[in-house]
Amino acid sequence: MRRILTALIITLGIGFCGAAWALEFTADRITKIDGRTSKANIYYRDNMWRIEHHTMGPVNVSIVRKDKQVVWMLLSRMKHFKTIPYSADQDLWVTEKLDGEVSREEIGQEAREGHPTILYEVVTKHGERTEVYYQWLATDIHFPMKLAKKDGSWIVEYQHVKLRTVTDYLFQLPLNFQPLEDFNKGAEPEKKEQGM
Repeated sequence: MRRILTALIITLGIGFCGAAWALEFTADRITKIDGRTSKANIYYRDNMWRIEHHTMGPVNVSIVRKDKQVVWMLLSRMKHFKTIPYSADQDLWVTEKLDGEVSREEIGQEAREGHPTILYEVVTKHGERTEVYYQWLATDIHFPMKLAKKDGSWIVEYQHVKLRTVTDYLFQLPLNFQPLEDFNKGAEPEKKEQGM
């Protein structure tokens, strides 16, 4: 009986610890690519995230649902959405270890947004392509506050990072939004019969 009780306690403990390590946060993200800067608000939970874009364009919000293998692009002004398939290219780089990482060297330390960080030079390899990045990893929250390609052509920085529970409704389609495909169907001109 004691063995069963001990096994149950250990199993529950591991389950609770695993749940406690799930990454949930909100942050402001600044991305610089080839001299162009864009800003967005990020709401993140391990297998889903919401990006509220601060750019002038038709898409105001993107909801990535890795669990459903879809991305919903919301066109708020029109109250429509477009569904596209999920791709691993859409993943946010918010883990300590980078995908394809082959080496990591500590370069220094500094504070970013009030968090102590360690600056690393990280080398990744995908097939024959090798990339070198600088990563500022916050030691108190184990979060990459900034990531930059060594050549400076690409930088992503997170500000106002708050590790906290993120509500489910942020990852759902708004009830009053219609699929963009339905909008396109209603906009098709009627075909005229020949001879008219």
